[in-house]
Amino acid sequence: MKLYFLRHGIAVDREEWKGNDFERPLTDEGRERMAREAKTIAKLDLGLDVIITSPLLRAKETARIVADRLKMGDELIEDERLGPDFDATRLSAILQERAIADAIMLVGHDPSMTEMVAQLAGGARIDLKKGGLACVDVQDSVSLNGQLVCLVTPKILAL
Repeated sequence: MKLYFLRHGIAVDREEWKGNDFERPLTDEGRERMAREAKTIAKLDLGLDVIITSPLLRAKETARIVADRLKMGDELIEDERLGPDFDATRLSAILQERAIADAIMLVGHDPSMTEMVAQLAGGARIDLKKGGLACVDVQDSVSLNGQLVCLVTPKILAL
């Protein structure tokens, strides 16, 4: 199973945001950049079965931009397990529910996204930037052993 980890796009700065962090949105630049990235992701033809997003607004906005571009609105699912407490236990549960899928995109946040990719890839040191995409090929949803297939920076995706 291929797991695509997409970190949400550029969001309003935490220090400038007055509301609840769950409702902190993407900036205009973040939306525009994600739209360009979604074009590139569509050209990559990842063969996604489903896009699963964190319930936080900035991740949902990111996922919606990608899902719309890929015409996968019906395959876009919000899952609270991808929120701030995302970890290996939550990932395993998500994957067990989708055991027949060949390719899943998970849209979420740092530091948990970077840590999860690193853990799946055997402890690799990576830096998943906002809007960055990583792919890990996982053999099964229980052991969560995988191989890092690619790590694409947002700058490359937005070209």
